[in-house]
Amino acid sequence: QREVLPEIEQKLMSKQQGGDSKSPCFLKKCVLLLLPHVRFTMQKDKDQYCITFEHIEKALQRVKGTVCRTPLLKGPSSMNVQGKELYFKVEAMQHTGSFKFRGAINAIKAQIEQNTAPKPLCIVTHSSGNHAQALALAAKLCDTEECPVKPATIVMPRGAPQVKQEATRSYGGEVILCDNSNEARQEKANLIVSERGASFIHPSENPFVIAGQGTISLEIIEQFKDFGLNAPDAIIIPVGGGGLASGNAVALRALFSDKIKIILAEPKVLDDAKRSFDCGQHVKHDPDNKLDSVADGLKTTLGPNTWPIVRDLVDDIFTVSEEDILHATKQTWEQLKVTVSLQAYAGFNYLLMSHLSFLFF
Repeated sequence: QREVLPEIEQKLMSKQQGGDSKSPCFLKKCVLLLLPHVRFTMQKDKDQYCITFEHIEKALQRVKGTVCRTPLLKGPSSMNVQGKELYFKVEAMQHTGSFKFRGAINAIKAQIEQNTAPKPLCIVTHSSGNHAQALALAAKLCDTEECPVKPATIVMPRGAPQVKQEATRSYGGEVILCDNSNEARQEKANLIVSERGASFIHPSENPFVIAGQGTISLEIIEQFKDFGLNAPDAIIIPVGGGGLASGNAVALRALFSDKIKIILAEPKVLDDAKRSFDCGQHVKHDPDNKLDSVADGLKTTLGPNTWPIVRDLVDDIFTVSEEDILHATKQTWEQLKVTVSLQAYAGFNYLLMSHLSFLFF
């Protein structure tokens, strides 16, 4: 990075064309647009991230036999974009209805491996719903006489959908409600951890969670062989906290280097990842952002573990409107006959509007 960037910046500065060429954000954008492959080679030291490909391989061994091998569906020809076939990894058919179960079960099993204390393992997290359900079920399944695990304690915002609150309780989780802000969630969770001597498992920042989500890519590659293919040309991943995006970006870069395009998508009203990516610096939601999106699972922002991976290994991030997400929901149901969580449609809608010659979701 120290050798390549100065040369690029010098050339860009000499051009003096289009905008403020002295701006760091301008330089970052130009590097991404003009030299998309340099981004990956500039920062490829595997030890700089919270996980490596080896962590994902270990996660696959931990979760094997517990997680579902969710289907990879080929979209009908009517859904093809410029003659390119689309394939859909349907994680809605995973336990608890989302990919979150992969990270949750991997994190708890890893905790059990490391837990040498005689007391039962006590797990705490905060979540608006999907990670809450996943962790509640994972704790229940991991509880044995040999390695006892208490019911997971979940801090949920009062505005979380009632159906998700009830589902979390049905999986055995203890639900504690808090105000509708990320700060309130974390503060309440920290208090419970302190009072109970519990272990906190973050929905997207915990390295074992991230590694667990990365097992999806390993599964996809095996399933692609059933279609006589080696790998997709590109993959679109919805992004909120970035656990799903980060785990799979690490896996895909390890397997295919820069031969595959990794594109993230998020709602326009929850555009922290897009703004961070564009200026090259980690930013949060604006203070006055009410976080009002139909894709409620994407309200969480990138964190110190997920942001560096997204920054370095992702090719681009796009945003879509609420109306377009709902339109994509309808189109997917009509043509693929599958209903999944709304955050997934952020990626699919970008696919429908794009002019790229190849994409995979």
